[in-house]
Amino acid sequence: MTLILTASDLSAAADMKATINAVEASLVDQASGAAHQPGPLSMRLPDADSRYLVMAAASSPRGLVASKLLSDIPSNAAAGLPTQRSSIILADQKTGETLALLDGRVPTRTRTAAMSAVATRHLARPGSTVLGLIGAGALAVAHVEAIREVLPISTVVVWSRSSRTVETFRRAVEHFGLEVRGADSIRDVLEASDVVCTLTPSETPIVQGGWLRDGLHLNAVGARPRPDHRELDSAAMARSRIVLDSRETALAKSGDLLLAIEEGALTIDDVAGELGQVIAGSVVGREHAEQVTLFNSVGIGLLDLAIGRILYDAAMERGLGTEINLAS
Repeated sequence: MTLILTASDLSAAADMKATINAVEASLVDQASGAAHQPGPLSMRLPDADSRYLVMAAASSPRGLVASKLLSDIPSNAAAGLPTQRSSIILADQKTGETLALLDGRVPTRTRTAAMSAVATRHLARPGSTVLGLIGAGALAVAHVEAIREVLPISTVVVWSRSSRTVETFRRAVEHFGLEVRGADSIRDVLEASDVVCTLTPSETPIVQGGWLRDGLHLNAVGARPRPDHRELDSAAMARSRIVLDSRETALAKSGDLLLAIEEGALTIDDVAGELGQVIAGSVVGREHAEQVTLFNSVGIGLLDLAIGRILYDAAMERGLGTEINLAS
């Protein structure tokens, strides 16, 4: 039987703390070779600016194979539709049985924030208390929930082009009991914060290297998975000790990294390594308190697999979703 899980089913089953732990464990599996994470397949047709990405992973410890189809369609915005849509298939690693089909919105948002939290746990200065957010949408709310799990955050400094979005964000996180301050500019966020997450679908740099203060940790999250889109300029990349989620994936679709290399600001050899290697201890993350660290988050199928395991198990335990016999 195959379990069909809608966005509402998945919202009821999502668990941020469990996802953070599962993502961290899966990255160690990747570093040890117990999980396989190939580079993404990116497809584009000549008559549109749309891209279609297939993100896959397999894991013996999690007992799953997962595949996500991500459709990135910027023109949807003009029609009032989501610019990104995705679906995730989970299959049993031993038998190949299709276990579940998941709407991708909730898993993607939750696992992305969880990945930022794992990177922050291993790269930020311990005791950091001020979280900066560049962008104030649903992903920003998820990042507040996630980063609170790994640091004693007391203050959030947030910037958005829309004051209405900031007010919606403020209401969405008020139950956490944090001080929330709106910033007048992106530079103000960077100068006030210990940890900053960039969460915008920017095509051109919005963060400049000259704005980065000593000791900052950055999670670069928001740019679309395209080699010509980025949030950080080359100076910001060169200023930072860079850690990737996947070297192969970053070289395929991280504009932040690829454009900095193209402009001569750094080479791929300047990258410290992958986050799984940092967690496993084979690569050093932060070398000293004054260093600027950067986690370049481009998104990998292993994260969908990690959260898929949690969501599927929770749904089965709680009786969520609809079971269908695809073989009948």
